[in-house]
Parts: sequence; C-alpha cells; structure tokens
Amino acid sequence: MTTTLIRNAELIATFDDAERELRDASLLIRDDRIVAIGSAQEVAAALEAPADEVIDARGHVLLPGLVNTHHHFYQTLTRNLPAGQNAALFDWLVTHYPIWARLDPESLFASSQVAAAELLLSGCTTAADHTYLWPNGARIDDQIAAVSELGLRFHASRGSMSVGESQGGLPPDSVVESEQAILDDTQRAIERYHDAAERAMTRIVVAPCSPFSVSRELMVNSAELARHYGVHLHTHLAETRDEEAYCRERFGCTPVEYAEQVGWVGSDVWFAHMVHPHADEIVRLGGHCCGAAHCPSSNMRLGSGIAPVMAMHQAGMRVGLGVDGSASNDGSHLLAEARQAMLLGRLQGDPNEFSARRMLWFATRGGAAVLGRDDIGQLAVGKAADIIGFRLDSLALAGGALHDPLASLVFCQPPTVDLSIVNGVRRVENGVLLGHDLETMVARHNASASRLVSG
Repeated sequence: MTTTLIRNAELIATFDDAERELRDASLLIRDDRIVAIGSAQEVAAALEAPADEVIDARGHVLLPGLVNTHHHFYQTLTRNLPAGQNAALFDWLVTHYPIWARLDPESLFASSQVAAAELLLSGCTTAADHTYLWPNGARIDDQIAAVSELGLRFHASRGSMSVGESQGGLPPDSVVESEQAILDDTQRAIERYHDAAERAMTRIVVAPCSPFSVSRELMVNSAELARHYGVHLHTHLAETRDEEAYCRERFGCTPVEYAEQVGWVGSDVWFAHMVHPHADEIVRLGGHCCGAAHCPSSNMRLGSGIAPVMAMHQAGMRVGLGVDGSASNDGSHLLAEARQAMLLGRLQGDPNEFSARRMLWFATRGGAAVLGRDDIGQLAVGKAADIIGFRLDSLALAGGALHDPLASLVFCQPPTVDLSIVNGVRRVENGVLLGHDLETMVARHNASASRLVSG
C-alpha cells in the first residue's frame, strides 16, 4: 500500500455531510482512498509508518475534485466555427453535422485527450461525456483509451442517433445508425468496460442523443437495456423552445411528458440542460429523483435561456454542472462554469441562493449524485482520493483569497488548478499536467480539426 500525506493546507473544504471547512488541516491517502482528515495531530495518529509521499499544501485551499455531468469531447475539434458563431441550437447543429460526419478514430482520440486535459487543469477529476455519432469506424473504445492515459475518472456515454432527415429527424442520414446496431454495440460496451465497483474509474452510460434524433422504440429499448445491466441513462431534454414545438408536433406532448411516456424517469436518469420544463413537470421529475446537468455557458452561447436550477433542486431533482460541448461553450473549464452558474442564476434568483459555496456544492456533491455516485464529490474517510488544490497567493486571487479563500475560487477569475489527485494518483502538480506534452497533444488535435473542417 502507498500512503500520501497532504499537510498544512490553509483550508480544506470537505463538502461532507457536515460541510466542514477545516483550517490548517491535513489529509492522509492510502492507495485510492482517504483514510484520515483533520488536524496535523489527528492525521498523524492514523499513520502506521512514515508516509511514502508528503505534499506540503501550505498556502493552498483543498476541495474535492469537481464533477462534470455533461460534455461532448469531440466538439473541441469544431470550436469557434464562423458559420456557427451566431446560430441558435437547431441551426447550429445543422451547420456542424456534416463536419462531425467526418470523425474517425484518430480525431475522436485526439479530441478526447484535449478535452480531458482541459478538464483536469480546471479542477475536474470526474467527467461524463456524451458522444452520439460514431462514423468511419470511430468507437467508444477510442475515447476510453484516450481518457485512461490521462487518468480522468470517466463516465463514457454510448450515445446514438437513429432518425435522420429522411424520417423527419434533424441529423443527416449519413450520421445515423440502425437501431439494432446501436443496441448491440451499447451492450458490447457495457459488458467490456462498465465497472460498477466503488471508486470505479470507468462506467458506461446509455445515451440516445435527443427526442428529435431517435425513435420512440429506441428510447424504450435503451431504457430496458440500461436497467437490465444496472447502468445509468442520459439524454438532452427541454433545451430549447424549438424542441418543445418539435415534440408537440411529432409526439403530441412536451419533451418531459415524452420522457415519462417512454420510461425515462427515475434515479438512474439524468437530463442535459432542462432549460424549459414546466413548473408541474419539475415537481414530477423531483418526485422521481431525476437528475439535471446545468450548462449555463452553453445555454447563454446558443441563446437557449436560463434553466430553473433552484426550482429543480428544491423539488428534489439531483442537480450538477456541465461544461457541455466545446463547440457550444468553446472551453472546458468546470470551475469557470460554477462562476457562470452563480452569475446567471442571480439574474433571476436571490443572490443568497446562488452563493459561491452552493455552486461549488453543485460542482462536487451535486454532480456526484447526478452520476449516481456517493464515493466521490467529498473529502471524507473512505471516499475516493480525488483532491484538488489552488494556491491562494496567485495573481487571479490577489485581494480575494485573503478574505474568503473558498469563495474566491468562484467570485474571482477562476484559476487553473495547482494540484490534482485522481484516485490517489497525482495528475497535476504546480499547475502542470504530469506525464504529457501539451504542445504535442494540441498539434495532433489541430491536425485532426483542420482535416475535418477542410473535408
């Protein structure tokens, strides 16, 4: 067994059940879990021998690794496309679909690594990705291989689209799959990669893209498959008013009513965006303990609206944060997303409700709950050793960390993480991603992006 002692932290924000914030505190890791947290004396008492590694966290604030509940890794390849810069969702998708149809294993691998690197450097230690098109031999295996190299805890979605333009769907026929092929490959991915064990590094999610890109039958069959294997379900829902108009015309109901009809409610389901649910629908979804991934930057970027985050939270829904697609956010900085969530929420809600600590709770405990996990998102004995640290003497936090170190991470310009430990392994140290050449990674990624866009 390997032990790592992190000592002398100015502040440890645990986000445990008591929401303890410990001053001048230390923390002990054994292999992949936390075995002690508290004062230097309390942690020293748990040491049976000198620690194998010691990290001096003097002048740092430590907190649990952040949890990203919605992303599209491959979209790093199509950031900032001029044709999509000023488009709302449906037009934005139509602009991007032909380019994404050129994805291949190399571009999927390269984009997944860039997204994972960005997330790690922003303080994220667990991420759920939603890839829903697999052209030219690209497979979920490519993503899992790419992310495993960087050491990010990964919930990989085997997404899908089956209803193309010729059948009244939004995506072109060139990027949809047959429904039997989707179900067969989803089952293969679950059986090969899904790890239901505590502190698992890889889990599989069943994730049809949206109500306007798959059939009713696929929604029903996907839910049955997921529940047979005990894995979670994820899709986009109620993101735009256009989506509601589409669902009313095609299905005769709202997006949420449609989800209810096809069995997509329960504690094993979470939805991305949820910008436009009706008040009574929020109450019903809360009763089912459904989850929601709040993606404020993307919702603003595409002009989709402001999600009723507090109404969902108060109704009993599980709420976390997501950076969403890198082409509808143009970045993958999860700590920055917490800041956006706070600022955007205050436009429509009580500033006391949209506090820095509440947003960080959504980014940690909330996100863990959305993904169906209680082994991450908090610093407590027995939980996974996913720990991030920020220097408090940085330029970005000058004059802010002095007054409230934890809140400064959200109120001030969100910094890059200085320390990141995932599952007990150091992944970022002194702000540097360990074991990877970012310059080479970016060059490989940009070569794929150029190839895709140029055709």
